[in-house]
Amino acid sequence: MATSQQSGLPAGIAAPVPGVAEGEAAADVRARGYWEQVWRRFRHDRVAVGSGIAIILLVLAAFIGAPIAESLLGHGPNDLIKGGAPNFVPADPWSHVSTGKGDETTWLVLGGSDLLGRDEFLRLLYGARVSLEAAVFATILGVSIGVVLGMLAGFYGGVVDTVVSRLTDIVMAFPLLLFAIALASTVGDRMNDITIGGLFTPGIISLVVVIGAFSWFYPARIIRAQVLSLREKEFVEAARMVGGSDWRIMRSHLLPHLVAPIIVYSTLIVAQNVLFEAGLSFLGLGVPAPNASSGSLLSTAVQFYTIQPWLMLWPGLAILFTTLAFNLLGDGMRDAFDPRAGR
Repeated sequence: MATSQQSGLPAGIAAPVPGVAEGEAAADVRARGYWEQVWRRFRHDRVAVGSGIAIILLVLAAFIGAPIAESLLGHGPNDLIKGGAPNFVPADPWSHVSTGKGDETTWLVLGGSDLLGRDEFLRLLYGARVSLEAAVFATILGVSIGVVLGMLAGFYGGVVDTVVSRLTDIVMAFPLLLFAIALASTVGDRMNDITIGGLFTPGIISLVVVIGAFSWFYPARIIRAQVLSLREKEFVEAARMVGGSDWRIMRSHLLPHLVAPIIVYSTLIVAQNVLFEAGLSFLGLGVPAPNASSGSLLSTAVQFYTIQPWLMLWPGLAILFTTLAFNLLGDGMRDAFDPRAGR
């Protein structure tokens, strides 16, 4: 490379690199921020990006596409074709079924119908909405409890840490399924009536409470371990020296460092809660009939999978791809937040 004297420039000024514009050189040396580096690593992970797109499409289909499909098809997810007569012959996928009202109107049954003549495609869309609502809001509740308890245990230590740790052990060993059965048989009907002004499907609140109340121990342990290492850092000691309160230190200095693990593990817990909700609904502990969820759709298909395989195929694939998408997205976000990933 030519020196400044050889290029005719005053001493101390480096010669420009041939073929590189001045703006490009400035862009190369500009330091990237933390979130910019995270996004740069994430967008190079094609599997994670594809999973994120799949989740967005699923949300759009469940919350926007379902009402549109109901309007276009001319019937709802709980409407009975031919009145649900006992001699009704289940419709094959992509079939036109007469309404049986003596007119020429037909209903397009995209995903086949169940034994009562209800459109499986619409029930699948509305069932996906129920599963996503229960999983996402239960994750918000569980992660919020876990973050608060984990921060308190890690920051204060001593008696607080001991109490939170023992409570975590008790919850992990608690027979959740028995508790869910007991809750459904005692206060389930009253909790099913809570819809917050019709915003939620009946039964969603009880699912959120049950799942969220027993899904906080995993994030609590993760946050506790993170806070134990962060509370000894210099910036925490500096905040104490200037008179910062414990609440201000946890909120303004510790919580921003916990955003990455909170986001990553929340994504993974959503996938876990989708399976949890499907299992509870499969056992009849989910949303009450005739509302559908992925688990209840599988439950009604068990006895008829030999003559109506689509009743088990579509809900099973929906649960599989939903949990797979969230798990792959969580793995990609974990790599994106980890500077050692080398992406």
